[in-house]
Amino acid sequence: MVNRHTSLKIRKIHRYLGLFLGIQFLMWTISGLYFSWTNIDEIHGDHLKKTEFKPKEFNNLISPSELNISEGIKTIELRDVNNVPHYWVNKKYLYNGLNGNLKESITKEEALYIANNYMKSDLEVASVEQVNQVGKHHEYRGKLLPAYVITYKADENIKAYVSVNDGKFQTVRHQSWRWFDFLWMTHTMDYEGRDNFNTTVLRVFSLLGLITVLSGFLLWYITSPSIRKLVKNKNK
Repeated sequence: MVNRHTSLKIRKIHRYLGLFLGIQFLMWTISGLYFSWTNIDEIHGDHLKKTEFKPKEFNNLISPSELNISEGIKTIELRDVNNVPHYWVNKKYLYNGLNGNLKESITKEEALYIANNYMKSDLEVASVEQVNQVGKHHEYRGKLLPAYVITYKADENIKAYVSVNDGKFQTVRHQSWRWFDFLWMTHTMDYEGRDNFNTTVLRVFSLLGLITVLSGFLLWYITSPSIRKLVKNKNK
């Protein structure tokens, strides 16, 4: 067995590691509890969307080959912009699907129409604004900009986002999602952008956490009367 001086040194290391890591361990536990006790569909805002929504069907569309695109068509999607079909081509251009005219961007009224296709009809709109840039911690980070944000009159501070260039309904955000996002940041320890699960800080804390747990097991082993008794009897 180790001597008393070594035992005290291990105990001191274990104590200070526990004190240093305690707050982060608490955040991991709280965030883990929140993740496991919440419905991920509600976090995504599915309870705020129309469950019966179906994309509109259009007739008399012009052929995509008639569009004036010199680079050729790599990808194409159909968009419903205020009851008018549009082609979103090569993830860059929005063309009217009836006459082939290029559309530079959608209007606030068109964004509201698109949002109303997805969001429940009993939600009352408070405002419609355009955002051109967002920070790394913004709730709309990582998605297509610029975008219109439609804010609804609700205690949950509900916001729907529709991208300006392609007229696509991007996402919905509400208070429960924001709590989830904050706790996700504390869980991943990505305090710069929130979504990176391979941060150096997380790796360091994970290793220190492992050392703390192992030092606890070691302390139990070298201070346990039962272990001491077994070692003593073995040496006789």
